[in-house]
Amino acid sequence: MLIRKDDRMQVEEDNFLAGASVDADVWLLRPDYRALLIVADGLKPGPSDDVSEEFLRSAEATARELLVDCAVEDLPQVAAWREAYRAFGAKPQRTRNSLEALLRRVEDGLPRVNRLTDTYNAISISRLLPLGGEDAHEYAGSPRLIRATGVESFDTMAQGTRVIEQPDMGEVVWCDEVGVTCRRWNWRQGQRTALRDHTTAGVFILDALDPMSNDELHAAGDALIEQLSRMGSQVSVSHRLLATGG
Repeated sequence: MLIRKDDRMQVEEDNFLAGASVDADVWLLRPDYRALLIVADGLKPGPSDDVSEEFLRSAEATARELLVDCAVEDLPQVAAWREAYRAFGAKPQRTRNSLEALLRRVEDGLPRVNRLTDTYNAISISRLLPLGGEDAHEYAGSPRLIRATGVESFDTMAQGTRVIEQPDMGEVVWCDEVGVTCRRWNWRQGQRTALRDHTTAGVFILDALDPMSNDELHAAGDALIEQLSRMGSQVSVSHRLLATGG
């Protein structure tokens, strides 16, 4: 799906997505890994509202039903990500993938952050896949998923203060030309590219491992695009699937 805003913006979005990549060393860890990248521009920013609240409440209800007779860690989608984390040395009991972290907060209700974050969190817990969103205007170059060398910089918060950390050697991280944008595949996003109440252009990364099918992954992407397309009168959306052999 693509809503054209103007030719210049379309070229920028296409170049951004064309430059996105997954390192071969990541494919060696999980050949079944796929990333669906969605770029949306022309968004109307703002804090949480009645629309995002209703969407998130519905998703929370769906997730609660799934968890009535199944522990979070026993869901096949969560178990797959736990295995992936172990593959690069992370301990999933201490470092939870973003899907598991959200599902463990569903019973008490997820935090309301802003329209964009609430929307992608709703897709994540209802479609059972890790999903992150960032400010596309704060990127330097295109997103890349790599195995870290351990010297990359990661802009984060510690005790209320912005600090620079380094990922562990071999850790799977998303990065751009400046530094790491998300640590441990989908564990923690950085401050530099974080979505804000004033964000008008976002890049969203939907992560999939088996047993999630490509059809399920694209259905989650379509659900996100549908919601994003409602956040402005001239929203431009483009997307790209990153997968082995393609």
